[in-house]
Amino acid sequence: MSLDSNPLLKKSYDFALKIVLRYKAIIAEKKEFTLFKQLLKSGTSIGANLAEANGAISKADFSAKISIAYKESLETKYWLNLLRDSDYINVANATSFIHKADELSKIMFSILKTTRIND
Repeated sequence: MSLDSNPLLKKSYDFALKIVLRYKAIIAEKKEFTLFKQLLKSGTSIGANLAEANGAISKADFSAKISIAYKESLETKYWLNLLRDSDYINVANATSFIHKADELSKIMFSILKTTRIND
């Protein structure tokens, strides 16, 4: 499936790419690595799980993958808040990332509600 044919997958890919680029900048600046590695893992996992959901073999499989992606978005927001509050990233940068993660979360939650209601 093409990214262009799935807006949620495209948004999650763009989000993951921004996370990767921010991580690369942090590595270059030789700042904190452990917390940012957690952010890298959860922030890129959202799109990976959505990609897996696209290949789901059943409604239950689809719902499970969307659920995992949703939880990864919540974890991503946790790491972003922690990095912001510990002054590893500035408030404006964190706010932008959190807003994008919130947008993804809301879309996925809506999908979960719909798929579980229609079971």
